[in-house]
Amino acid sequence: MPSRPPLEPFPVSTPAATLVFTTVLTQGPLSRVEVGRRTGLSSAAITKAVRPLLDAGYLLEAADGAKGTGLGRPANPLQVDPGRAFFIGIKVTGDEVIGVLTDLTARIREARHIPFTSRAPAVVLEVITALTAELRTAAEEYGVPVQSLGVAVSGDVDREVGMVHYSPFLGWRDVPLAELVSGATELPTVVDNDVRALTVAEQWFGAGVGADTFALVTVGAGIGCGLVVGGRVVAGAHGVAGEIGHVPIDPAGPLCHCGNSGCVEAIAADPAIVRRIREVTGEPVTTAEEALALARSGHPGARQAYAGAGHAIGLGIAAVVNLLGPERVIISGEGLTAYDLFEEQIRTAFAAAAFGAAKECELLTRPLPFDEWARGAAATAIQTFIEPGKA
Repeated sequence: MPSRPPLEPFPVSTPAATLVFTTVLTQGPLSRVEVGRRTGLSSAAITKAVRPLLDAGYLLEAADGAKGTGLGRPANPLQVDPGRAFFIGIKVTGDEVIGVLTDLTARIREARHIPFTSRAPAVVLEVITALTAELRTAAEEYGVPVQSLGVAVSGDVDREVGMVHYSPFLGWRDVPLAELVSGATELPTVVDNDVRALTVAEQWFGAGVGADTFALVTVGAGIGCGLVVGGRVVAGAHGVAGEIGHVPIDPAGPLCHCGNSGCVEAIAADPAIVRRIREVTGEPVTTAEEALALARSGHPGARQAYAGAGHAIGLGIAAVVNLLGPERVIISGEGLTAYDLFEEQIRTAFAAAAFGAAKECELLTRPLPFDEWARGAAATAIQTFIEPGKA
């Protein structure tokens, strides 16, 4: 491995300084007065917090800010220097590794996709290591060091210890992925569930910015849900939370891979829709693309399968909203390509099952390309770099 400059710690570690920086990072540019309004900190506390961040180049003062009334110092807004540090995000799917190089604001600078022929952890680790080396070389061309690495994997993942307890799509059990990747790449590594990682990206850099409580529901190969409550992503006491896909809504429904019957995922995930279409139409569809094409051709059985999926998703979302009362629910994932086939059923089932004023919760669709899942992993690396104790 080529010689590289040593990694550097984030220049501040106090709660006030971290709060100031994350507020500017996610909501800036902001004047000091506005930072104080949003954080509740005094002007003296903000000045103390900002100084080392300016000295280290993580914050900049915009030269063209408002000049105020002529009293006191100019009200130049604070903003983050995106190119001060780079991060790598890795998303492991069932057949490829997606890697992105991002700046400090999680903007994707480079993206790579590398397929693999075996899901064995050792094989996937080799691909992650090779992809990380490529992206670090790309970062050197920008003249910016990579500070850390985030990896996103589906399933039961304990971010605190970096362990993939169970990933059904990969067939993994108890894989210490953070330890393996960190050892192979020599980069600080955080491993998280892919939906939670995407939720971090939406909270800090996407449709969840400024929302104290929201949910992200993903539809596609599985049905996932990330939760933010009180400004924090909910991981659960045992690393499992927000499993909307495994909320049983029909005791007589199809068997789910979790062992229960009638789960949302067993009805509404892409593989479940494909199976259902084969059953009711007799057509030999094997992929989500074939299922979607058949439904769009007007086949009533195929359209019925999507309608049933939408009904199940709507009930699942209503359960989340009734329990948590979020400000908004963001619906995303690769399954949104079929949204026109089940949007009405999602909204109708949600409105019928949501209790009282909970039905006023905003349902927001946000189609995201697959690279965004890797960007979510990079967002967890950024978050951990800034807030080392946050998991």
